[in-house]
This record gives sequence, structure tokens and C-alpha cells, in this order.
Amino acid sequence: MAAFTTIHTPLFPTNTTLPKLSSFQPFFPTQLLGLPLSSSFSAAKRLSSFTCKPIKCSVSEATEPKTGEKKKQLLRRGDVRNIAIVAHVDHGKTTLVDAMLKQTKVFRDNQFVQERIMDSNDLERERGITILSKNTSVTYKDTKINIIDTPGHSDFGGEVERVLNMVEGILLVVDSVEGPMPQTRFVLKKALEFGHSVVVVVNKIDRPSARPEFVVNSTFELFIELNATDEQCDFQVIYASGIKGKAGLSPEDLADDLGPLFESIIRCIPGPRIVKDGALQMLVTNIEYDEHKGRIAIGRVLAGTLEKGLDVRVCTSEDSCRFGRISELYVYDKFNRVPANNVEAGDICAVCGITDIQIGETIADKVHGKPLPSIKVEEPTVKMSFSINTSPFVGREGKYVTSRNLRDRLYRELERNLAMKVEDGETADTFVVSGRGTLHITILIENMRREGYEFMVGPPKVINKKLNEQLLEPFEVATVEVPEEHMGAVVELLGKRRGQMFDMQGVGSEGTTLLKYKIPTRGLLGLRNSILTASRGTAILNTIFDSYGPWAGDISTRDQGSLVAFEDGASTSYAISSSQERGQMFIGPGMEVYKGQIVGIHQRPGDLSLNVCKKKAATNIRSNKEQTVILDTPLDYSLDDCIEYIQEDELVEVTPSSIRMCKNPKIARKTR
Repeated sequence: MAAFTTIHTPLFPTNTTLPKLSSFQPFFPTQLLGLPLSSSFSAAKRLSSFTCKPIKCSVSEATEPKTGEKKKQLLRRGDVRNIAIVAHVDHGKTTLVDAMLKQTKVFRDNQFVQERIMDSNDLERERGITILSKNTSVTYKDTKINIIDTPGHSDFGGEVERVLNMVEGILLVVDSVEGPMPQTRFVLKKALEFGHSVVVVVNKIDRPSARPEFVVNSTFELFIELNATDEQCDFQVIYASGIKGKAGLSPEDLADDLGPLFESIIRCIPGPRIVKDGALQMLVTNIEYDEHKGRIAIGRVLAGTLEKGLDVRVCTSEDSCRFGRISELYVYDKFNRVPANNVEAGDICAVCGITDIQIGETIADKVHGKPLPSIKVEEPTVKMSFSINTSPFVGREGKYVTSRNLRDRLYRELERNLAMKVEDGETADTFVVSGRGTLHITILIENMRREGYEFMVGPPKVINKKLNEQLLEPFEVATVEVPEEHMGAVVELLGKRRGQMFDMQGVGSEGTTLLKYKIPTRGLLGLRNSILTASRGTAILNTIFDSYGPWAGDISTRDQGSLVAFEDGASTSYAISSSQERGQMFIGPGMEVYKGQIVGIHQRPGDLSLNVCKKKAATNIRSNKEQTVILDTPLDYSLDDCIEYIQEDELVEVTPSSIRMCKNPKIARKTR
């Protein structure tokens, strides 16, 4: 058995002289960076407890081995670092990973490399967001750095919570203008709960209105609000421009590459804590699927050594275990999975051969193996009903249309999407899908339609709770960035949705105001389009789940009714020209419609039935000139727009080729 040792990584190599204080960026973000102490009383109060002690990187007490552990002596690996890159959406995580990969010579000099390499699937590229967390690795000065790129949207928070099990530290990327945002708070809170070390990267430092002092101050205050330990508050700050591939210890003095960032990772984030001679243990934190290899389990080996061809025990709990064999073993090298014969504790690897492996299960030693604590993620807050397609156009465009196809696909999604839940609905062909937000479920719908599924979905509803016979509903913190000239319209809109403002501040020099609201999740349904309309497309809305609170009262989310077709057929220019006087149309001439299909937005409350297939009556009077019909351009609603638009008695019909809206035949209509 190895002797118990704790490795303290020195701040500087022994053969290096300390730089002068004027050119060196210390780690105490408020007191030593020369920032105003008056910016926060709480920050000043915490800082007053610091004495002039040797500067060191943050290694939380939670990451250090407890002296009471006698059976398994813990070591730290010095040649591996496991890090997750976390941030709010659009703060530059994936672009920063691109620069790290390029500078560590992952690609050939003449190799064509597209932007946002890590956003590998079509949906991520189209939307410009990260949806799934992904693994890669780089080598810097004989140290292997396993990097996990994570999503920034709060709806995919389950992905972030999972991968934090695999790492010892995080790079917290913060925009140099916006500072900490709602998702920044969420991911940082989770990382601090795990006791991870944090390196703060102030990204986009080359923006004209960058305000690094404010951003570092705000980040430090966020650490204090989240009850970080003194060690965690001594975080290293790196200033970077991900798109230019530069980083430095001060905003004015950036190096020509990301060297300072790599040095900080190696110096400030500890190596993985392992039980080298213990019984094998590996927690499965992610699942991938390959057509030839089947299910691939991804996780970090916590104890022992994993070998190719090894017989193992797969455990969910002490009482629920089964046996399997590792057929193939891979480690992450640069941008690829590379076959390996064995993987020592501390490294992240991918395992093939166990066909029924699930996220949260432990791959353990066949004889002495014990399960690790399973992964837990926060509960979903929004639900939607999925049902088979019942429109007259059923089966025209889709490949999978039966309830069995739908059921199998939804339950298969649960295997890798821990934050999602699926339940049987009121009828045999209806299923209730619960997720972290509307976007979380919309991404599933979009993936399913691309796979050839055809089905219908109902409007999103919040998941309420009852406590001591009091009805509670989920509340979220909404952050809106809006130009000052549109602020009045946005404030009025949020007020109607029962939102309560608790903060307002100017951002940068662009005349933009940042509004922070606490608002019921119900009030956010359908809000994004309304805010874009009110601000002429200039507002940016971000939300994050806050807590459950008392029912806020009735909320009116839509003032206008729908225009509904009342017969089947092909739409005509003649009929549409008269129909468009009643509101805005979703369809153009020559489109197939059916009875009950929503063809437009009524300009008044209540629904209105129309005949959009009516043809001009033929007469025996010859005309010298045909009457010219001028038609408005129909509204082009995306899947997200349709789901935001529909109300209780309406459905969205989803097929591989089309997205239509219709009235729910099971609910009585409110037509005029």
C-alpha cells in the first residue's frame, strides 16, 4: 500500500525568480489588483481577514484528503489535469477551446480547421450553441490536460452537473463586459459544492468597452455570496482573447499565445486524487453510441487500473450488481479517441463492451468492487405532452408514426439525458416529457424530427409543487440586456408577466441597460418573441432557475386569437387576399391545409374560422384584364416560435419536412 502523501504544487518553479510586483498580477482580486475596496462592503469585510501571506493558488479544503482515512491512502497524479470549461452562454468557451487545441499542435499546420471545432453536430452549428458536453485532451510540457467543453444554456445544466464529477478544477470563463451572468452563478455554485479549484478567465478582453476591474470585482463578490472558502476566494485571474489566442496576467500585457493560461492550469489546478493500489472504481458520467461498437461509457477511473479484456462488476448499488467484460478501451488524445491497453487511476477514458451500461453506474473490480455514489441532478421545471400525429396528413412525410415508435425513442433519450423525465400520459398514445426548460425539450423534438419521427406536441406547462397545502410554482431570474430607448416597453412587458425587478445597471459604453427580474417560469413561456418585438430585435434575454415560491396569480401570455382553416384543400391567392385583412398569415398560396389547421394570427382576441381554399367564382363575362392580387409575405415560424405561440387548446404537428399548428380536437374551441 502506498504511503499517504499530499502534493503541494509550488507557485513558481524552484529555478525561477519572482517577478516584480508592478508587472505581476496577484491572486487577491479586490485588494491586490488595485481595485476599489468600496465596490462591495461584503468583499471588503472578507478581505479584511486576509493577512500578508505567501500567494498561492486556490486548492479547496474539500479537495484535500481527510487525515481520518486509514484504509485507502490517497495520492495525487502530477502528470494529468482534468478540467471543465464552464461559463454563461456566448461567453466564448468553445472558441477558447479552439485556440487551446490549435496552440498545442493538435492539428497539422496545413490542415483545414473549421470554427467551433467542439460543436460537432448539425444542430449545434446551426444554432451557434453547445448542447452536449464533449471531451478532448492536449499535452503541455509533459502534462496531459483533459478538457471538457460544457453547454452554457441553463436548460442543459444537467450536462454540466454530470461532468463536474470527472474533474478537479474548472476554468470559469467570464465576458469582459457583461461580467458574471445567471448561468455563471449556477455552474460556479456547483463547482464550489464539489470543492473544485477555480481559475477565472476574463475573456474577450479586446472588446472596446471591456471593464476588467468591474468584472473581477463582481466575480469575487459572487464567490462570497456562494459561501466559498478563503482558499477558493484566492482564485487566479487570467485575461484572454479566445478568438486571437492570447492570454496574460494583466489586461494591458497579453502574451502572444495562451502560455499564461496553460501555466495557471498546471500550477493552480491539482492533479487527480487517486487510490493507486485500491480496487477498481470508475463512475460512468456520459454515454455515447457508435453503430459498430454499441454503447460507449465515458468516465474517470478513481481507483485501481482498468485493462482491456478485464472482467468487471457493474453496480448501481450494493444490492444491484451484474458482471461484464471490457472489450475495448480508449483514452482521449488530442481530438480523437485512441485505443489503450490499460488506464491508470486519474485519467478519463471510454469503455466498450457493456451493452446495458447506464449513466451513474460504477464499473468496479469483479471481486472487491464497491459502487460509488450515483449522480444526482436538479429536478425538471417544465413539461410538454407528446402524442401520435392525428392530422389528415399523418404518414405522408414521417418514417416513424406509431405510439410504440414514439415511446421507444422517448425512453431511449432517458439513458443519456439525466435531467429529463418521461411518463405515460392520460391515453395510451400520449407521453409527458419533463425537462429543465423549453429549449431542453425543443432540442429533443428537433433531433427526433431529423431522425424521421412524426408526432404532435402540446404547449409547455410548468411543474408546480404543493407544500403544506400551499401551491408553489418555479421562479427564475431573468436578465435582460436592452438599449435604453426600448427599456420602457420591455419593463412594461415583464411587469405584465408578474416579474419583479431587483437590479438595474448600465453596461459598458454602448448605452445598454441590464435589467434583472425574478419572474414565474409561467411568465417566461412565449416571452422571448414578445421581448424581441418590443425591442425591435435588440434585447438579449437569459434565464436561470431560482427557486419555488407561492403562486403569483393569473398571467395573460397572448392577447390575440388564431385564424383557423375550416375545410381541407389547397390555399388560393384569392382566398388569402381577403383573409390577410383579418390578421397575419402563416401560409402562402398553393399550400395544402386541413380542417382545424392554424393558418394565421387573428388581429383580435378569440379564434376566427376562415376558408383559405375558396376559388374565385367563374362568370360568363370576359374581362380585358385580370385583377392583380397583392399578398403579404407569410410569417415564417420556427419550431421554437410555434411552441411559444400555442395555447392550451392548440398543438404543434412535427414532421421531418414540416411544422404546422392546429387546434386540439379533444378540447372545445373558442371560435367566433
